[in-house]
Amino acid sequence: MIKPKIPNIKTSVFAVMSAMAKEHNAINLSQGFPNFEISKELASLVYKAMQNGHNQYAPMQGILPLREKLSEKTEKLYGRKYNPETEITITAGGTQALHSAISTIIREGDEVIIFEPAYDSYAPVVKYNGGRPIYIKLKHPNYSIDWEAVNKTINSKTRLIIINSPHNPSGKVFSEEDINKLKKVVTGTNILILSDEVYEHIIFDKKQHNSISKYPELAERSIIVYSFGKMYHATGWKLGYFIAPEKITSEIRKVHQFTVFAANTPIQYAIAEYLDKEVEYLKLSSFYQKKRDLFNELLTNIGFEVKPVGGTYFQTVNFSNYTDENDFQLAERLIKKFGIAGIPMSSFYHDESNTKTIRFCFAKTDETLIEAAKKLEIFFNNAKKQLNLF
Repeated sequence: MIKPKIPNIKTSVFAVMSAMAKEHNAINLSQGFPNFEISKELASLVYKAMQNGHNQYAPMQGILPLREKLSEKTEKLYGRKYNPETEITITAGGTQALHSAISTIIREGDEVIIFEPAYDSYAPVVKYNGGRPIYIKLKHPNYSIDWEAVNKTINSKTRLIIINSPHNPSGKVFSEEDINKLKKVVTGTNILILSDEVYEHIIFDKKQHNSISKYPELAERSIIVYSFGKMYHATGWKLGYFIAPEKITSEIRKVHQFTVFAANTPIQYAIAEYLDKEVEYLKLSSFYQKKRDLFNELLTNIGFEVKPVGGTYFQTVNFSNYTDENDFQLAERLIKKFGIAGIPMSSFYHDESNTKTIRFCFAKTDETLIEAAKKLEIFFNNAKKQLNLF
C-alpha cells in the first residue's frame, strides 16, 4: 500500500463535473475550454513544423525563436526586458509551470498565502512539498483582497504569495491599488511572488492588465506564469511558459527538466511564427467581452441578478434566492435535471464554503450560450413556482 502524500485530495472538480455532464448529455459550461475551432492558419503552421522535421525533443528551456518573441512581447506590452536565454522557459502548460515553481521554492514548514476562492492546483502542490497553505478569503461581493488580513498573516515562515489576475474563478482584476499594497507587504522581506497571469489578454471594460512584470520592485522577486492555451483557444495543447529573474529561473529549470524535460516541439515552432500576428491576442478582450455581455444579457432577461466579471471567460451566478441547496447539490441537480453543467464555487475553497454560487464558462459559441440560457430559464421558472414567487 502507498501512504498518501497529500491526504484528503479528491479528484478535480473539473473532471467530476465534465464526466457528469457527459453522462447526462448536459451542456458543459463547467470546465474552462472553448468549444469553437482554433485558427486554421495556426493549425497549418503546426503541420508545417511537423513536415519540416521539428518532431524531436526541443531544448529543455524551449526553442530560442519562441523565447525571443516572448521577450519582445513582454517588453512591448509591459515595459520589462527579460533575457530569452536565461529568464524565459517554455512549459507543458500553465499548471506545470505553477507546479515546478512551487516545488522549487517550498520546503518543509514554509507558509504560502493563497487567496480563496482559488484555482485548485495551488494548495495540493504546496502540501506535496511540505508547505502550509495559509488561506485568506476574498471579500464578497466584489472578491476584493483583505490587505489588512494579509499584513497580519505575514511572518518569518511566509515564503510565497500566490496571486492570480485576472482571477479564476471570480473574474476579479487586480487594481493599481492592489499592486501598491502588495509592494508594501513584501518590502523588506524575502517573500517571493508567484503570479498566475494565464488570462492576461482576457480583460474587459477597457481595463488594463497590471502584470507584475510592469513593477521592477515586484518583478525582481516574482515568477509569472502564462498560457498559450488561453491565448489561442487551444487548451488541449498544454503549452505555456514562465518568466522570472535569472537566479530564480535557473533553480526552477532544475525541477522542470525532471518533470517534463521539454514541451511539444512543433507547436513551439508554430507559435513562434504566429506571435507576429499581434492582433490575434490583442483582440481577445473584445472577442470575449461580446460573449460575456451576451451571456449576461440572457441571464438578466431570465431574471437573474448578475455582476459582470472583469476578466477571464468565467461568469459567476448566485442562486441563494432560488434554492436552499448548497452549491454542489445545486450544480449536480442542474446537470441531472436541467441539462447544464457549471462548477460550484465551494470547490475553490479549502473548507468548501457554501456561497450558493455557480461558475459558468462562456468560452462557447453563441448558439451554445443561447441554448444554455434556455435551460437555466427552465430552472428559474421552476424555482420561482416552488417558492411561490410568481
